[in-house]
Amino acid sequence: MSYTITYKKNAVLQALRYHFIKQAEIKSLMIIVNIYAIVTAVLLFMKKIRPEPFLLGSLLWIILMVFFWYVLPNLFYKKTELLKQNWEFDFNETFARLTGSLGEASWDWATVTHYFESPEFFHFYFAPKSFFLIPKAEISIEDQHIIRGILKDK
Repeated sequence: MSYTITYKKNAVLQALRYHFIKQAEIKSLMIIVNIYAIVTAVLLFMKKIRPEPFLLGSLLWIILMVFFWYVLPNLFYKKTELLKQNWEFDFNETFARLTGSLGEASWDWATVTHYFESPEFFHFYFAPKSFFLIPKAEISIEDQHIIRGILKDK
């Protein structure tokens, strides 16, 4: 089955946010900052600490959210030419292929280590940090189910 896929910047940025937030080190960092903010809020409420530690935790939380939600996805998008091109996406039971003006890439489904779906994309991972996004809007519902089935079988 063959589809022409195009990327919309806003959709790609949202997909990149999902990717970054799902990373274990980012999740851990956000959990630690949230726990710190909660603990300092409780201690501030109990009048055990001054407001500065709580304000520091709040500032850290805001900085992290701005960085992971806006800065990092935009930097990644600007540096990645692959997400600005139109591609021809072909797949069958054994492999998938992308063909575009920048070249061609193909992979066996067995090389996909894991995948997940965001509202608008399939995220195919070949290593913890090596991934590719395929827009679901371009693919028929039936073929989306076929892709899910292939990936679950592998």
